[in-house]
Amino acid sequence: MSVTLSWVILVLSGAFEAVWAVALDRSDGFTRLWPSVVFFAALFVSMGGLAVALKQLPVGTAYAVWVGIGASIAIVWSFATGQEMFSLAKAFFFAMIIGGIIGLKLVN
Repeated sequence: MSVTLSWVILVLSGAFEAVWAVALDRSDGFTRLWPSVVFFAALFVSMGGLAVALKQLPVGTAYAVWVGIGASIAIVWSFATGQEMFSLAKAFFFAMIIGGIIGLKLVN
């Protein structure tokens, strides 16, 4: 597998990290069936993708990018759904996360 494909898989699995995080919140402590099912399915895809990407990518960089992508999507989701209030300070720190992800990709 090429390094480029590993990066694509890493980005997609990072997106699924956000899916399982939101589903975990919606599962209400695993008391709601469908959010719990979505959680476990997304967790399997997310971890599986990370495992595949780690065959070609260094663990420190890959893990940081994976977490950053998942956190970024979860933050945007929280802002869009009104679960979290937007502020300039949060936008600044969110931009730092995105900058870190881009920086790690550029130096790898």
